Amino acid sequence: MQSKKEQKKIGQEKLQRIIEICMAIENHRIEPFLLNIDGVIKVVKKYFPQWEETDELNLDSEAIHHLASVIKLQSEWVKHRSTLLYTDPFLLEDKILKADKDEIINVFLRAWHPLVELEQLSPHSIAEAMRYWNGLLPMKERWKDFEVPEFNMGFTTRDELIKERVLGDKLFSEELEAYWQELKMKAKKNGAEAKMFYWDFIGADNYEETVKRAFLTSFLISYGYATLEIHPLEEEVFIKPFDKPNTKIHSQQLVSIPIAVTYANWQKWKKGELD
Repeated sequence: MQSKKEQKKIGQEKLQRIIEICMAIENHRIEPFLLNIDGVIKVVKKYFPQWEETDELNLDSEAIHHLASVIKLQSEWVKHRSTLLYTDPFLLEDKILKADKDEIINVFLRAWHPLVELEQLSPHSIAEAMRYWNGLLPMKERWKDFEVPEFNMGFTTRDELIKERVLGDKLFSEELEAYWQELKMKAKKNGAEAKMFYWDFIGADNYEETVKRAFLTSFLISYGYATLEIHPLEEEVFIKPFDKPNTKIHSQQLVSIPIAVTYANWQKWKKGELD
């Protein structure tokens, strides 16, 4: 038989294990119902008569205290699950497997509430529609013609372009040739790619000169002196000169590429905001 001292030691170890399990439940590391409350109470009752020292009684009372906390957590767990109408998935699965088909069908029919919508014309809705249409103004009054101002199309001469400072006094071919040489010289400064940002080439100190340079640039591209390199994702446009005019460009299909040379864009370029 075990001595009284050995029994006390075994009882203290069991109480210590009970306290550790209870604390794990309190810290939400273990589910509350994994602890067998009835079995724990039997252990506490079994060893309680043997406690004589203060430390032993303190250990017993600590075990009772943590056990009470676990019972409270179990109660709260039950209340929470009951308010959510919670059903354990394993119990639900077992119940479904044991039920026959007729029972499952009856349960489904009792719980099934299909949505039904009926749409139809009634005499009242037809009368409402008639009153609405009869109250509308005639089509001519609802859709009045907008007055569009007319503009007379005309032609301009080279002298007028010179007067408006779109073109210079030099012959157009000479001016275009000089402009092409300027483009090649500036493009070479950018390295082996020999190209430059479109706005950096046409941009000038004033807006009028910028428009003129954009006008001449369009002829450089149309006559095969240069080409545009467009990066659509980056929204960047570069101009790249040819070493020699590309005479075959006139026999190829051309694609018009509109570039807005607006006053607002020119101001952005001046401020360094136009990339």
